[in-house]
Amino acid sequence: MDAKAQQEISQLLDFVEHSGCQFIRNGSEYPAAEARAHLQKKLDYLENKDMVSSAEDFIERAATKSSMSGQRYQVDCPAGKQDSSAWLGDELKRLRQPQ
Repeated sequence: MDAKAQQEISQLLDFVEHSGCQFIRNGSEYPAAEARAHLQKKLDYLENKDMVSSAEDFIERAATKSSMSGQRYQVDCPAGKQDSSAWLGDELKRLRQPQ
């Protein structure tokens, strides 16, 4: 994975941790810090298998759904509930906008 992808993924993980949103995984809610730790663990596993080369890969393979149950992850934020993949995809677009 190149440095740009590593930086974007790190920024997405920071975004998750500091979002103040609840993460819904397999029907249970988790605070943002626990969600970050879970996603980091999945990322580490995927990196060891050379399965992540971009922020999009991270979102698709680690942050979209449970690898055990297949249930989609959701976030419950003050603005409402949505799939985590769409939420992180929006943040990635924001990160890539010229400053």
